[in-house]
Amino acid sequence: MSPASFDKKRVADSFSRAACSYDSVAELQRGVGHELLERLPDTNPPVVMDLGSGTGYFTPLLKQRYPQAYIVSLDLAEGMLNYAREKRPLDDTVWLCGDAESLPLADNSVDLIFTSLAIQWCEQTDRLFAEIGRVLKSSGQFVFSTLGPETLHELRTAWAQVDDQVHVNRFIDWNDLQADLPDMLQVDRFETEYRVCRYARLRDLTNELKGIGAHNMNAGQPSGLTGRARIKAFSEAYESQRHSEGYLPATYHVYYGVLSKRQTN
Repeated sequence: MSPASFDKKRVADSFSRAACSYDSVAELQRGVGHELLERLPDTNPPVVMDLGSGTGYFTPLLKQRYPQAYIVSLDLAEGMLNYAREKRPLDDTVWLCGDAESLPLADNSVDLIFTSLAIQWCEQTDRLFAEIGRVLKSSGQFVFSTLGPETLHELRTAWAQVDDQVHVNRFIDWNDLQADLPDMLQVDRFETEYRVCRYARLRDLTNELKGIGAHNMNAGQPSGLTGRARIKAFSEAYESQRHSEGYLPATYHVYYGVLSKRQTN
């Protein structure tokens, strides 16, 4: 079982509302995605999927990398897709609203799937990987980045000094992800990276999380308004983690991987 328990509708609604603000605050997401682009294969895939495409930032970059490919840009959030379709129109591209755990695509229909910082919002990763394996053609590849459990540990540590409720999104460990892989998928490459973002004020971090639509969406999160005393205690706890160079750190635990579908007769 995944440590995360997300309400899909809330996830979709949250990211839909963030469509217009996302690109302005998504520096971390762009950096990770560009790093992932470096792991794409030097092949000529006829059909490429941008899974969890968001505002469509990487969709034209995939088209640039594979100009002959037909691109499927899929996201759970309709607001994100509408924004992408309007701001980044492309030929030979279809924009689909769909769930990664139940892909609206035929079996053996996609040659390459690219997904950056999206699958961490999937609740049932066994279903996710089963769907990836189903739609990939034989020898097709799944190139992904996602977040590991140490993501935003500073935020979690600060809240832990205030109460025992869930304030920070929880993400699944690679060992658990790997255990959910079906036999048809094999791991070709896997790497871990820690990216530390620096903030002058705690408000800058919380505003950024709100701007990308990635604030707390776990089951068990506190309901209602958080009292001033608790906010003050949380702020002081986070402030105690300020680096000697003067910044407040926020660590992202990033996984990069390449999976391939085993050849079938």
